[in-house]
Amino acid sequence: MARSNPESGEPRSACSAEFPATRWSVVLRAGQATSPGVTEALGQLCRAYWYPIYSFVRRRGYETEEAKDLTQEFFARLLAKHYLDTVDPEKGRFRSFLLASVKHFLANEWHKSQRLKRGGGCQILSLEDQDPEQRYRLEPVENATPELIYERRWAETLVAQVLNRLRQEFIASGKGQVFDQLKAFLVEERGEVSFADAAGRLGLTEGATRSRVHRLRERFRELLLAEIANIVASPQDVEEEIRHLLSVLAD
Repeated sequence: MARSNPESGEPRSACSAEFPATRWSVVLRAGQATSPGVTEALGQLCRAYWYPIYSFVRRRGYETEEAKDLTQEFFARLLAKHYLDTVDPEKGRFRSFLLASVKHFLANEWHKSQRLKRGGGCQILSLEDQDPEQRYRLEPVENATPELIYERRWAETLVAQVLNRLRQEFIASGKGQVFDQLKAFLVEERGEVSFADAAGRLGLTEGATRSRVHRLRERFRELLLAEIANIVASPQDVEEEIRHLLSVLAD
């Protein structure tokens, strides 16, 4: 549960520095186990990061409806744990695992799924409410490889997850409008957003606004570290994954 910073009233995490005990690290340790907790952990990850897979499939040349079917069938099989025994825990980044798995699926296993329709009648991960094609239409027309598109959308999805969690913290403390005014300091290049303008909109001094932005950036980094910790196998992998994330976003 979030708690407030006593100096600012802004939300803070009670356990932000801890490495999560669940999610991808638990999935790796469990392997083929059928524990409901493991299934839910993997399901949460898949729901959060389905769009990079869809964009990869579309960039491979599949049309909209077939790409939806392929993406849903892929996740249905993944959640049935058909692929987990292939994961090497020493190289267990969820990002890399998903990409390798979907490549294998597209190359060797889609013909087997023709006898099934969208997860064998069980909508494990429905795309009907997601409208992935609406997002895909906004993709730039470029010569980027499917792999590069996947990496970029992965990075953007991860950052979006963190921004949403940070905004929910501010909303919970009654400061949603403050976050909306200061969010630009997280997503724009430094120097492109005016502290003076933000201070005027918030009714604060410029110095107070700078202090809030500093705390906002610190909290964003804490949540980013926590989110990345959810999708790598060990705490030692977090910094390397951050470097990869930043390099992808910089391209």
